[in-house]
Amino acid sequence: MFYHSFQVVLQEVPGEISLCFSISGCPLRCDGCHSPFLWRKNNGNLLTLDTFKDYLNRYAKLATCVLFMGGEWHKEELFVMLKLSKSKNYKTCLYTGEIGVSKAILNELTWIKTGKWEQLKGGLNSPTTNQKFIELKTNKELNHLFIKN
Repeated sequence: MFYHSFQVVLQEVPGEISLCFSISGCPLRCDGCHSPFLWRKNNGNLLTLDTFKDYLNRYAKLATCVLFMGGEWHKEELFVMLKLSKSKNYKTCLYTGEIGVSKAILNELTWIKTGKWEQLKGGLNSPTTNQKFIELKTNKELNHLFIKN
């Protein structure tokens, strides 16, 4: 599994400081995608388990969540990294353009963002979006956390 970038982000998971990995090889190719460079397979650096562990250890006192922007097409690798994140007391989140993902991956997530990007409907901060940000423990949609009053 290759990642194009790593960032510490504050807005993608409300109330959390998240370690964000943008995974390359996205098969969806949404019209109007803001990250078409993520469509190419093997774009960026290989995210080995050792590299991933280094990130988790380095940010253990700062971050509270691990966020994958894509990667569900690498089911086994993603599962292992989510499980490891939870074992290190991180919350977990996946942003996917799919409607759903495997039950094994869902079981390792705290939150999931689902739904393809549709430019006319907007993202999570739009009241007309087709995307959903869901807390899996309660199965509650939390899109309201992204909409400014």
